[in-house]
Amino acid sequence: MTDAQWAVVRDALPVPAWMERRGRQPEGYCHRQVLDAVFYVTDNGIKWRAMPADFPAWDRVYAFFRRWRKQGLVGELHDRLRGRVRTAQGRDREPSAGIIDSQSVKASA
Repeated sequence: MTDAQWAVVRDALPVPAWMERRGRQPEGYCHRQVLDAVFYVTDNGIKWRAMPADFPAWDRVYAFFRRWRKQGLVGELHDRLRGRVRTAQGRDREPSAGIIDSQSVKASA
């Protein structure tokens, strides 16, 4: 992830609880490294255990991803980034219509 991409993603990420003094201790890994590892796994279609040693330990990355998904943060991050992209293109933040083609939906007999 480039520095410009990280700046956009960082601003779209929810603020961790410990930064808002809502308890918990600071997390042990940089969110940028964790997101880079998640992107690497999804982009290359590899197993979590096959992650290169350049990233944090696979089980820690998977724990972050699992917790974020369970709390709905993955979907929230997606929605925030989509809204920013659409706004930058001069469009409404929310799409007004969707298109489903015949390859996506199987017709009944």
